[in-house]
Amino acid sequence: MNEDPRAFRRRRIEAGLSQTDLAEKAGVSKSHLSDVENGRAGFSPKNLKAIAEALGCEIRDLLHPEPAASTSMSAA
Repeated sequence: MNEDPRAFRRRRIEAGLSQTDLAEKAGVSKSHLSDVENGRAGFSPKNLKAIAEALGCEIRDLLHPEPAASTSMSAA
């Protein structure tokens, strides 16, 4: 599960959508959307794409940020 629950909720609220509205727009169940927003579940790639399209964002905007790669090299 790579989804960021806070990003889902923030994007949905910014779009002015209720959970019911977003679920209907994306073709997913409201209960599953609620579980994702609460960190209890994840979406399939197909459903993740549908959610991103319904929110007008990229899939990567709904995922946990990737950790920054370390650029320093330690002496051996």
